[in-house]
Amino acid sequence: MRSVATLDRTTPRRRRAVLAAAGALLAAVCALTVLLAPPAHAAATTGCTADASTGCINGTVRTSAGEPAAGVRLGIVGAGTSTEATTGADGRWAAAVTTAGEYTVTLDVATLPAGEQLRDPAANPRTVAVTLGASSGALFPLGAPTQDTTAPSPDATDDATGSPSDAEQGSSAGSGGSVSWTRVWQQASNGLVFGVLLALASVGLSLIYGTTGLSNFAHGEQVTLGGILAYIGCQTLGLPLLVSGVLAVVLGAASGWLQDAGMWHRLRKRRVGATQQMIVTIGLSMALQYTYQFFFGAGALRIVTANPVTVTIGPIRISQTSLWSLLIAVVVLAGVSYFLLGTRVGRATRAVSDNPALAAASGISVEGIIRLVWTVGAGLAALGGVLMGLYLNATGWNMGGALLLLMFAAVTLGGLGQAFGALAGSIVIGLVVEMSNLVIPSDMRYAGALLILILVLLFRPQGILGRAERIG
Repeated sequence: MRSVATLDRTTPRRRRAVLAAAGALLAAVCALTVLLAPPAHAAATTGCTADASTGCINGTVRTSAGEPAAGVRLGIVGAGTSTEATTGADGRWAAAVTTAGEYTVTLDVATLPAGEQLRDPAANPRTVAVTLGASSGALFPLGAPTQDTTAPSPDATDDATGSPSDAEQGSSAGSGGSVSWTRVWQQASNGLVFGVLLALASVGLSLIYGTTGLSNFAHGEQVTLGGILAYIGCQTLGLPLLVSGVLAVVLGAASGWLQDAGMWHRLRKRRVGATQQMIVTIGLSMALQYTYQFFFGAGALRIVTANPVTVTIGPIRISQTSLWSLLIAVVVLAGVSYFLLGTRVGRATRAVSDNPALAAASGISVEGIIRLVWTVGAGLAALGGVLMGLYLNATGWNMGGALLLLMFAAVTLGGLGQAFGALAGSIVIGLVVEMSNLVIPSDMRYAGALLILILVLLFRPQGILGRAERIG
């Protein structure tokens, strides 16, 4: 590998070529979002600032496990006016009124996430008194209905900041309720679905690391891209969900091909080190995140606005959309497994991952395999973004960034560069994230997954399916 001094002697023409390729890739992404993006205000959750002529009604809706419930619609009627509000990615909603008085807030239970219900159905609708220059809260706790559903619910008003009150947090702490076998089975099923969907993105991340040695911090934005493209197809272009999903995967895979052809291949050709390339991925991640936010806003983007149909299987409640997403993910992962184990190109991919120099000496086109891995990895991430957006009932500008830490944890836990290890690690992480809500607050569920990661690496540093190697 050439030294930094050698790299500094690279001709200005080559440097300009690398910069031009990177700029062209970023310009293409920006152009795509400009052409297809709806106005940002259409997707963003309406905010409210109380002043002398405005009063605010706000609140936060969280699932029984403490997760923000995005895309929940509420109707506000009173003082001769009516308006609507929709919860954002953080579960918060707000509505502005210009006349003081009593308002009736009604939550549309059909827009709740699959498997969720009001803890106190008798408190829907709820009446709140609003004064100008102040905020009033209307909270709707979710969870198992109370035994006496006709009893009046406790007062659930917010302060001027709109922060969740104790009435809401009582059912969203994750570990506040009693642990029952029904809840255990429900959380386990949620963890399995979440883990399998997470594996779609983690496998691609692991393949890229195995063949190039690059930790791609922009891989989460490939997940976000898939979800946003599906949203554009369904809500902006009016395409069927299946067509929108296929186009999102195809365009996501094409973006991976363009990234490698326009930037990563050129950096490898100039023998830029893995550390420098990793820094580039961090910058690319930040640029893409804020590009998404600029054009689509910070609110929740619902790929499908139709009410989900819930299926009950024994003690488990799951939506039909989640079942189909699980089936598609399993079929795709099985196809990837066959590709890696049963095809000549797949065996060549594993050979490049094990030893690129030996693979090249054997006649394998290493650069061709790496280009294929970037394309397939980006396509899998886009598919994961589509299905994860359907599972979570909404997508957003930072969905992939929030999942990136879990993807890295899954890849490291399963074994660096091991595709099947990434699959096993993703399922473990998914189960830990969801099952931890039984014993710890849901806000700490990611910390529980990382704690498991640390413990496993202390006793098996190579991961679940990794191979022990002697160093030194």
